[in-house]
Amino acid sequence: MLKHWLQAFRLRTLPLALSCIVLGSLLAKADGFFQWDIFILAITTTIFLQILSNLSNDYGDSQNGADNAQRVGPQRAVQSGVIAPTQMKKAMILFVLLSLVSGVSLVLISLKDIDLSFTLFFIVLGLAAIAAAIKYTAGKNPYGYRGLGDLFVFLFFGIVGVSGSYYLFHHEFQWSVLLPASSIGFLSAAVLNLNNMRDRIGDAEVGKITIPVMLGKQKSKLYHLFLLLFALYGALGYTITHLHSAWQFLFLLVLPVHVLNIKKVFTYNDPKELDPELKKIALTTLLFSILLGVGSLI
Repeated sequence: MLKHWLQAFRLRTLPLALSCIVLGSLLAKADGFFQWDIFILAITTTIFLQILSNLSNDYGDSQNGADNAQRVGPQRAVQSGVIAPTQMKKAMILFVLLSLVSGVSLVLISLKDIDLSFTLFFIVLGLAAIAAAIKYTAGKNPYGYRGLGDLFVFLFFGIVGVSGSYYLFHHEFQWSVLLPASSIGFLSAAVLNLNNMRDRIGDAEVGKITIPVMLGKQKSKLYHLFLLLFALYGALGYTITHLHSAWQFLFLLVLPVHVLNIKKVFTYNDPKELDPELKKIALTTLLFSILLGVGSLI
């Protein structure tokens, strides 16, 4: 049974989820602000939220028909019958509670000396993140079925994740941080786009409207290229405007992987060929965030 739960947790998605926290933390450290307790709690909260999102996605797609015998990607727990829907709902409640405890602890420790309004703002932001994790495919009118998944991923995995974690250390908002934050947002959306390109035909059949379903196969490829290019532009913009060392261009080491990914996207025939690409872009997004952050420290 433990094996089935670990599969439902989809641990391979965690590197992507952690990218925003890692980058926001490293950028804050580069500016002279860092605390281990805040970092650990931010990582823990993000892990809980990502697992909650994965469980909700498993449950929601099963209930709404997107997970079926024709599914191209990995088999899901509820759809295959190894985990009952009632068990999955209980697990979702558990991770909602874990996210709340960890997230509130993070905010209270980080902002203990800050105006109460900021504390309340971050708590509301945390509640919004929990709601977004659940409502992606679960419940009535999930936004993932209306072509809004990419937007929410860009916002929460990029803008909110990076700039929010930066603020928890620094206690000041820096507009320039939105550039690297947008880079992680675009890369996270690229991972989702690969997933949705792989599942495009099956999603269309059950009425799950994603960007690839709306754009079609060929235009989805161009959209993917747009996401990777703008991720690069955001990082270059931040680096050039904060340049003090050539080491800040370390993040360019991931470019060969992105070039090969674009080549695969434009030449694939079988949607199953895109599945390994999800892992590559997810892992290189974490590497991208580490290299961009470490480069700022050197």
